[in-house]
Amino acid sequence: MNGIFIIAHAPLAAALRQCALHVFPESATGVAALDVQPNMPPEETLAQARIMLEQLGTAQVLVLVDLFGATPCNVAQKLVDGVNAKLVTGINLPMLLRTISYRNESLDALVARALVGGAQGVMQVAITAPQNQVRRTHDQDQHDHQQ
Repeated sequence: MNGIFIIAHAPLAAALRQCALHVFPESATGVAALDVQPNMPPEETLAQARIMLEQLGTAQVLVLVDLFGATPCNVAQKLVDGVNAKLVTGINLPMLLRTISYRNESLDALVARALVGGAQGVMQVAITAPQNQVRRTHDQDQHDHQQ
């Protein structure tokens, strides 16, 4: 089973992990989180990430980070170099939950699941639910044409 490693600006990584464990408490050992502190040098963050990756103890790891080009992503890029891991940026809770649900799939399939889960989790929601909206009667639709 693939490991999942969240690296993000503090306190996002730990918060996302806690939310995920609320839904999937049995996944605690397979999901790690590293909060990147504002004053910690990237070299120290990378050293800590390497220790945590080893402690995760899985053959393959999906690393999820919050923002491309920021310190968490830069550290993660160095972390995954030369190991059996994939890196995806733009983590959100739907993405994380999707990856936990499909941890047993191949690493490439898991990346695809992460991307779809993250994208499908972002949508505009109507302020008023359709069941509460006023409906027009057929008489009012005299000049409207169905398409």
